[in-house]
Amino acid sequence: MTILHSPAITNFLAGPYLDRRSDEREQPTAVANARQQSGSRVLLTRGTAIGVVGDPPRAAFLSSGDPQLVDFEDDAFILLGWYQEQACLLLSMDDEAPSRLQPPTDWRFEELRPLAAILDREEAGLLAYARALIYWQRRHRYCGRCGGPNRAQRAGHLMQCASPDCGEAFFPRIDPAVIVLVRHGDHALLGRQPSWPAGRFSTIAGFVEPGESLEDTVQREVSEETGVTLRDIHYHSSQPWPFPSSLMLGFMAEAETPTIKVGCELAEACWFSRDDIIQQKVILPPATSISHRLIETWFNDYPGPPLAHYPTASWTAAPRPG
Repeated sequence: MTILHSPAITNFLAGPYLDRRSDEREQPTAVANARQQSGSRVLLTRGTAIGVVGDPPRAAFLSSGDPQLVDFEDDAFILLGWYQEQACLLLSMDDEAPSRLQPPTDWRFEELRPLAAILDREEAGLLAYARALIYWQRRHRYCGRCGGPNRAQRAGHLMQCASPDCGEAFFPRIDPAVIVLVRHGDHALLGRQPSWPAGRFSTIAGFVEPGESLEDTVQREVSEETGVTLRDIHYHSSQPWPFPSSLMLGFMAEAETPTIKVGCELAEACWFSRDDIIQQKVILPPATSISHRLIETWFNDYPGPPLAHYPTASWTAAPRPG
């Protein structure tokens, strides 16, 4: 499998925006040490909505020394890492916190998905990471083996059964999904889900099943959804996608048999040319999505101005994969 990735390819929500220092999570006093550091900061969440402030919005932080935080136990926090060289922690407002903690009046709690494209790039990555962890913790409050309560360990990056007869450990999980731009000559294969309005198309995507390689998933998903068979599958890049907990693995591929036979998951699938894109016959995925990056790679491989040169119609929020 050819690797197309280069250091120049950094998808939105990815990149070295955070020094995770994962080894420090192993220390029992990791959260306490981070809380005591000068300049350390705390993000707040309410459900999966994250505290922001201002217009345009930016991430809202409390100082870890805020008097309202003093009485919270260390295991209430998740240590995210070091953001802009300062320790950064996460605290959920879901349980006892609302009665003990009042954020500043200019704060508001909003879902990340519609905000992501207008946030600072590094802040968007940080908030996506925070959202993914809080989503995982909220869905692992009880042991999947014995049903006992789980307790956060390792600075919030491990949920462990509190039952002395069990002690099962649960680590953060992600759902790998492939997403692929299929070429045939100078055309690209795009599909539209039934719930999307006319004209909105994206690259083909789907979740990896147990026992599948990524290449097998690419072949299966494209065949199931469009009837097209593939050759020359190449890895392109990846993108964390915490809506709710996916990792998008991007590929490029050539069609071996280009005849389209639409499966049950799509309303339609079509081959589109560069001229179709230029003439805005297609509503493209948002520029923050890996789907847009794959389309851009295909488009820019041909002579002429790059995709960014043209005004293109795009949606404001990318869909879930599959």
